[in-house]
Amino acid sequence: MEFIRAYADWFYLIGAVLFILTLRGLSGPKTAIVGNRYGMIAMAIAVLTTFFVAQGPVVWMIIAAMIAGAVVGIARARTVPMTQMPETVALMHSLVGLAAVLIAVAAIIHNNSLQVIGAERLAAQGLNFHAMSKVHLFELFVGCFVGAITFTASVFAYGKLAAKKWAKTISGAWVKPVQALIFIAMLICGFTFFSTGSMSAFWAMTGLALVFGWVWIAPVGGGDMPVVVSLLNSFSGWAAAGIGFTLENNMLIVAGSLVGSSGAILSYIMCKAMNRSIINVLFGGAMGAVAAPTAVGSQVQRNYRSGSADDAGFLMSNADSVVIVPGYGMAQGRAQNAVKELANLLKEQGVTVRFAIHPVAGRMPGHMNVLLAEADVPYDDILEMDEINADFPATDVVLVIGANDVVNPAAKDDPSSPIYGMPILEAHKARTIMVIKRSMATGYAGLDNDLFYNDKTMMIFGDAKKVVEEMTKAINGTGH
Repeated sequence: MEFIRAYADWFYLIGAVLFILTLRGLSGPKTAIVGNRYGMIAMAIAVLTTFFVAQGPVVWMIIAAMIAGAVVGIARARTVPMTQMPETVALMHSLVGLAAVLIAVAAIIHNNSLQVIGAERLAAQGLNFHAMSKVHLFELFVGCFVGAITFTASVFAYGKLAAKKWAKTISGAWVKPVQALIFIAMLICGFTFFSTGSMSAFWAMTGLALVFGWVWIAPVGGGDMPVVVSLLNSFSGWAAAGIGFTLENNMLIVAGSLVGSSGAILSYIMCKAMNRSIINVLFGGAMGAVAAPTAVGSQVQRNYRSGSADDAGFLMSNADSVVIVPGYGMAQGRAQNAVKELANLLKEQGVTVRFAIHPVAGRMPGHMNVLLAEADVPYDDILEMDEINADFPATDVVLVIGANDVVNPAAKDDPSSPIYGMPILEAHKARTIMVIKRSMATGYAGLDNDLFYNDKTMMIFGDAKKVVEEMTKAINGTGH
């Protein structure tokens, strides 16, 4: 124990380096497993070092909390389906924000209690008391209000992604003025607390921050939720870093800063992929909210061509090249393993098969990459949008599985479309397009898709897994 206390800074430095290597590893699918291992080792070092350097810890409470958290975490990790992973990530972000708030509250209450006891009585007990400086109060202010916003915003994001009835999108001319008033009131209370140390101002600031987090995210539409999840990940990191300053824990400062900065960079990349600014996403309203209200009706009036799994199997088995575009429908149908079997069968017949991934496909960053990795799809077969778009004109068949907005040609052809200018996977340029969907319903952004009515497109309706399995049978010559 004394050894760890004497060299705590060195252990924290080792952990910080490992966290940096973690991010480097997570930047690519081939190195992601090694990156995760670095992160696990770094976190173990951080927890153990902090445990031994803490002054007068209540050991049984710490161990009990760690065991309870481990049990819940392991149980959730083993049972959560991939379709629920986005809301699970959002819920984890909320816990980080809540932890930041509780730590700030505990630090202030503890400091106030020591002030009541008094410096002389503490000195008589051999204890030193140092009143919180303005710097510490500012750190608590930042950590607490960022944590509070992260908590309620993440809870709403969880409800939105999980389709909970209580997570209702709000809209109207009143929303932005109310957001501004709450934010200004929160800052005023925070400044009062920072200036005077008033606990009333602190509680008011915390309450307003909790309300603001909810009101801030509630107007954001479903199509923008992947960016929101990424941004909340960033916020949780900054909240942790702010509390790290309060606790004077260098490791928490480094880890929080890494999470905050990487989340911010990822949010920027995703906004760029949507051709939108982060301000537009968070304060410009929902993509779905501006969709034409007659979109569903217009679908019924437009003509489209439908086909069977047998037709699709025949076309793919006679093609030289096939590109598979996965979307949330593949996750919802748990079809990734069936898709892997289809790809392997086509390869055995000499067909070149690749996968095209859009940066905002699915419900969270990297959602499709995780699904394909779970099915052991070779990393070399998975290409990002910028790598694959130039190849679509020479592609014989594109198979779109449950994707909507990321292949919508309106983003390039229709200036009136809400997604105009958004980079897409240019599947419409292929010689033949096949789309697996349950129905002609719109995607998550609430927009109709011109690709579905293209003369080169064949719609195949049904559950993604079942349809892909039928395609595989057809290619094998065993289809009905």
